[in-house]
Amino acid sequence: MNITWLLRMARWARRPPGPRTVRLWLIVIGLGLAIAGIELFFGWPEALTLEPRRSILRP
Repeated sequence: MNITWLLRMARWARRPPGPRTVRLWLIVIGLGLAIAGIELFFGWPEALTLEPRRSILRP
């Protein structure tokens, strides 16, 4: 950990973010966890993959 991160943490401890910013970050983290959970339980759709496993053009 370098001095920049220590100074940033000290500034954040002295002036914590407001409730609106904290709520925004919690929503962003919650959405990310929800998307990861859906992908874990249901899998990734074949239509959204860049390189499909099976191709119609290949013999």
